[in-house]
Amino acid sequence: MTHQARIVFMGSPEFAVPTLEALARCYILAGVVTQPDRPAGRGQSLVPPPVKLAALRLGISIMQPEKLRLPEAMNQLQAWAPDLIVVAAFGQILRPAVLDLPRFGCINVHGSLLPRGRGAAPIQAAILAGDKETGITIMKMDPGVDTGPILSQRAIPIAPDDTGGSLFAKMAPFGAELLLETLPRYISGELVPQPQPDEGATYAPMLKKEDGLLDFTKPAIELERHVRAFNPWPGTWFDWNGTPLKILRARLGEGETPGTGRKRILEGCPAVGTSEGILILEDLQPAGKKPMSGKAFLTGGRDWQNT
Repeated sequence: MTHQARIVFMGSPEFAVPTLEALARCYILAGVVTQPDRPAGRGQSLVPPPVKLAALRLGISIMQPEKLRLPEAMNQLQAWAPDLIVVAAFGQILRPAVLDLPRFGCINVHGSLLPRGRGAAPIQAAILAGDKETGITIMKMDPGVDTGPILSQRAIPIAPDDTGGSLFAKMAPFGAELLLETLPRYISGELVPQPQPDEGATYAPMLKKEDGLLDFTKPAIELERHVRAFNPWPGTWFDWNGTPLKILRARLGEGETPGTGRKRILEGCPAVGTSEGILILEDLQPAGKKPMSGKAFLTGGRDWQNT
């Protein structure tokens, strides 16, 4: 069934693709706005965002402005004449001129139970905080950062072994599903946006590569969450013999803490003492090498305990 409202979709990463695909099945999509292609990998060749690839597959017009406020971008938006703009992990702030353009405003599919987890990295923040659940919020956008009134929410449990990547993959289809349930009631006027409470608000800022550095003066339980939250990006690492040693998977170890930053072997794997507890390094990647298990790392003749 195709609804009559004309929608422009704004999104960039894999998280946004199920929402785009769901909208394309049920609504008239006038166009898609996504981030420009960016250089990636060793060759630094230009890589398109996942939403662009999905839009090409669906045959939808695409715009990739460096900044949405550029006159040519605004002109294209106005030409598309949307009744509604739907946003999911777009990566740019929407200015009032964009927020006020569609008659039904702009709706955001956000990866947290607002007001907890406002900002660019709510899924990683939920794992870092040790939360037992997170969720999806469908909200009407205002000029603030994820401060707009709420249309609907759905909670999603966080498994003890969830990583940033696995939780993204789990939540993305939930976001698409909840949006499709919410939009008809919102457009018809049956569903009225409700203001967010001020109590319980937290902020999850955009992640940077340097945020992945592990600090062994923190407790092991925090570092284990750190490793899971930042997998696959920005990843976690620490300096070992003058080069970065990436940690892909870790768990808590039992026994007496050997001292902050001290190396030892535990259960056949490399382990590091923290301010409270031991972190066992199950999978890691030395500089210039392929990912390997902790046990394989130790069999390579490395003098782990003396470093």
